[in-house]
Amino acid sequence: MLMPNIETFIGCDASYEDAKIVLFGAPFDSTTSFRPGARFGPAAMRHESFGLETYSPYQDADLTDYAVFDSGDLELCFGSAEAALSDIEERTETILADGKLPVLLGGEHLVTLGAFRAVLKRYPDVHIIHFDAHADLRDDYLGAKLSHACVLRRCHDLIGDGRIHQFCIRSGERKEFQFAKEHTDMHPLTLDGLSDCVAVLKASHTPVYFTIDLDCLDPSVFPGTGTPEAGGITFLQLLEAMQEVSRCRIVGADVNELAPMLDTTGVSTATSCKVLRELLIAILKK
Repeated sequence: MLMPNIETFIGCDASYEDAKIVLFGAPFDSTTSFRPGARFGPAAMRHESFGLETYSPYQDADLTDYAVFDSGDLELCFGSAEAALSDIEERTETILADGKLPVLLGGEHLVTLGAFRAVLKRYPDVHIIHFDAHADLRDDYLGAKLSHACVLRRCHDLIGDGRIHQFCIRSGERKEFQFAKEHTDMHPLTLDGLSDCVAVLKASHTPVYFTIDLDCLDPSVFPGTGTPEAGGITFLQLLEAMQEVSRCRIVGADVNELAPMLDTTGVSTATSCKVLRELLIAILKK
């Protein structure tokens, strides 16, 4: 019997009933402030993932050892950021209600806000661990409160001080860095302090939402993104950091800001696929 051609991320074809993690895409980039294209990230990652092995020699584990369901991409309203966020929030709520862990593929970084709203409803004491080149703490961008440049500020509006832990940040307005000194736990430029942060969150069994903007990587490793920023980390540094964060009680996660057409070599897409494989295994392996 012939089967329909449904493209999933490699190794993520478990049934929904059996799945521990549910993957879904949010192909949205309508508030992009520089170079658009992140809406094509989730589809590119699925397609290119078949150039990747399911086995991770870094963690001596295979995606097929675990149950991950790829539910495909949402159909989002490009004309309304709030409508798109509401759809993302609704899908995340469904996944959480079924006792599964949501992992979101962006899309621009604003999509995090929709998923985080749903996670916060279920886990009111949740903290955020945030890897990014940019602070994303503007109160508005050109008058817009819903922008990828404001996403962590909107999260702060929801959870307040001391619950957002930021790493690798190397770009932002002076006001953003001043805001961070007073309101977030920012570790600019590097991953220094991550182990101590994880140790505290793990010891208290605090629920953690983990958001990865792939431009935390150096453009020499990952040029295919809308706002590349020199001075980032390497893939191996990110891999080690993801494994460290996965020691926490992860209740949701996302990987975002791949714009595949901005890197015609395909290296950025291949790197994104590897990041996702390693993240899924790290969360499930613990």
